[in-house]
Amino acid sequence: MLDTKDFNFFESTTSNSFDFKSFLSRLIGFWKWFVLCLIITYTLAYQVNIRKEKIYGMESLIVVKDENNPFFTSNTSLVFNWGGTSDKVQTVITTLKSRSHNEDVVTKLQYYISYLEQGKYNLVDVYGNTPFKLKIDDNKGQLSGIPVKIKLVNQNQFKLIIDFVNPMVSLNHYRDNTTSIVNVPVGKFEKIFNLNEEINLPFLSFKVLLDLNNLNNINKEYLIQFNDFNGTVGAYKNISVEADIKSGSVIKLAMAGTNKNRLVDYLNETVITLKEKQLESKNQFATNTINFIDSTLVDIENQIKIAEGELKDFRKNKNIFELEDGGSVLSDKLTSFDAEKDMLDRRMAYYNLLKGYLEKNNDYSKLPAPSVAGIEDPNVIGGVSKLIELSTDRAKMAYSVKNADMFKEFDMQMNAIKSVLLNNIASSKTSLQLDMSTLESKIARLESSLNQLPEQQQDYIKFTRNFNLKDKIYNTFLEKRSEADIVRAANLSDIDFIDPAKDVGGGLIGPKTGVNYILALLVGLAIPFLIVFVITLLDNSINTIEDISKQTKIPIIGVIGNKTDLDNLAVFNRPKSTLSESFRGIRSSLQFLYKKQKVQGSKCVMLTSSISGEGKTFCTINLATVFAMSNKKTVIVGVDLRKPRIFNDFNIQNVIGTVNYLIGQKTLEEITQKTNVPNLDVITSGPVPPNPSELVMSEAMAELIEELKLKYDYIILDTPPVGLVSDALELAQFCDATLFVVRQGVTKKGMLSIINEKHKSGELHNISIILNDFQNKAKYGYGYGYGYGYGYGAYSEEYNDEKVVKKSLWTNFLKRKK
Repeated sequence: MLDTKDFNFFESTTSNSFDFKSFLSRLIGFWKWFVLCLIITYTLAYQVNIRKEKIYGMESLIVVKDENNPFFTSNTSLVFNWGGTSDKVQTVITTLKSRSHNEDVVTKLQYYISYLEQGKYNLVDVYGNTPFKLKIDDNKGQLSGIPVKIKLVNQNQFKLIIDFVNPMVSLNHYRDNTTSIVNVPVGKFEKIFNLNEEINLPFLSFKVLLDLNNLNNINKEYLIQFNDFNGTVGAYKNISVEADIKSGSVIKLAMAGTNKNRLVDYLNETVITLKEKQLESKNQFATNTINFIDSTLVDIENQIKIAEGELKDFRKNKNIFELEDGGSVLSDKLTSFDAEKDMLDRRMAYYNLLKGYLEKNNDYSKLPAPSVAGIEDPNVIGGVSKLIELSTDRAKMAYSVKNADMFKEFDMQMNAIKSVLLNNIASSKTSLQLDMSTLESKIARLESSLNQLPEQQQDYIKFTRNFNLKDKIYNTFLEKRSEADIVRAANLSDIDFIDPAKDVGGGLIGPKTGVNYILALLVGLAIPFLIVFVITLLDNSINTIEDISKQTKIPIIGVIGNKTDLDNLAVFNRPKSTLSESFRGIRSSLQFLYKKQKVQGSKCVMLTSSISGEGKTFCTINLATVFAMSNKKTVIVGVDLRKPRIFNDFNIQNVIGTVNYLIGQKTLEEITQKTNVPNLDVITSGPVPPNPSELVMSEAMAELIEELKLKYDYIILDTPPVGLVSDALELAQFCDATLFVVRQGVTKKGMLSIINEKHKSGELHNISIILNDFQNKAKYGYGYGYGYGYGYGAYSEEYNDEKVVKKSLWTNFLKRKK
């Protein structure tokens, strides 16, 4: 009997890990899929690139500095220049990105109106390149979300076209940022209007103004779209604002978009608007002073009129020269002291007002300047000025900035200034009270002297004193107001352009077509890579010799290539093909081992497999053919009683066969059929019996084998799959060798565990494996170095591209034996 250890050509271990070699081999075999995927992904990338609009980037530079008022002096006392720009830069950056600021810019530029033109692949933003501009009435609603077509008929008229799909449309009211619904007629609205004409429709209200700078585009059709205000503002809030690292007072503004004109206008307008706001905030101190003086002057004018009337009434029918004689010096002194007392009263009143305001209010933007009350203390003036500035900035940012930390910083600064101011107010009031007491003593002494004058002279001095006091106060306030006007007019914004945005050509920053092509390359490689990876990961079939070696220690006796013929007679039809040499190699190995094991006489070989479809019958026919072609009397016995297959290839009938012999109906000679292959007979399985297993186990089967051994040199049994039925196990006792057929890509790795168990238990002995249908590298890419290179130079027949192996298993076997 055969010893299976003689077939251990390869060392093997059982492993269920990921088959990396199979993965690499499949990658090579999938090269066509790689090429196809790359073609598809690169085509998609190209289509995406040509459909993408060009993206441009525009920039501008501004500087934040302290602009000192040229009319500010120590005597002016109307403004306080708070030093340093570091705190202003962050405020400017935050303001430029705030919602409230961008709402003002969008409103000024009317950027909620889109000017579009139909391009080759999509709508193109043509802002600044249209022969007209719209001037909308923001008190009325404008059609929302539906494109409005405008085409200039000539330089005086234009055509308005709107396609209404629904009977109700939405309107945007940009004045108060609200929406409404209006009914419209479904269908196409088309009408011609005059340029500069007020268009008042239920869904539109605007003027179309001719732009003389773009008359070259007069014959084109344009689309106008009124967008959501909040959505538009949200898009422009993404403006890039960064402080320069080297110069902290320089800020760079940058934007990206598809229309350079729109970017340039927005970058410049956002700075202009910020300059106006900042100057307005800077003038707030002077503005508050002017407002306070104006309201005070109205009251003083009324008081002067009353005092003047009283003085005129008193002078009637009186000798003025006698009344003025002797009391003029006294009157002048009293008037001077009264003016001083009034100033002290106003200072005291201002301090009391300021103290109460600081203690009860949080908004300090309306505080008047201390100078209106004659206060020249720089600590008080500076504190009030800074409070007004901080309070104004905080109020502007409260609408758009959600950063609580920034508000805490504002509040901390204002609380610190307020605390210092309250201390200054307390000390200043104490000083004022001392001055007031001294002044009142002087006035009292003068009034005592005044009481010694005649009564009419006393009354005259009284009326004159009151009138002169009101007049002097009025002139003082007029002087302060003029001073405030000069200061406000001379103020400059702390923000200025270094380099305003300008289209000088270039500026293209996208789309990055190269990135898309790189992505196409990666995706094109990744898709088949992942497919191969998943196939390899999920593939549980036998594909290589190594797959077999990892699953079992049963030796491999031969590797059969892919069959290209239509029938199974591959060896007989093409005896010089590579496939025929594969079977001759198996025959040589069997003969050598029979000789080594001293097996004499007739030899019986059984071929089986795990399931049907693995090429068991194909291997049976061709192995028998190579034995017959070597002048050995050979017979194929069909023992697959359930699914007989071998008769069609020999053009014989399966009317009678093994089953008829086993049930005693026919003799061996009656069931044996000749074939067109010399020295090869076939015994088909015959009709399908109801009890195939019982027939295989019967004594008649042993008698059949013994009778065949007397007549034939080689008996080849075509048995049913061992993985499905047990018939082959019963026939193993009659065989000198068992060949288990494994088909590449069909046999599952788990099936080999069944053979391992049967072999280990002794149910299958002297077993070897045939790897069938091993295909060439073009499909699987396996190159493990096994093959049959005998070098038959006289062969004129091609090998049918079946170069699946490169060294003879038989040669390897002989080397191991030596």
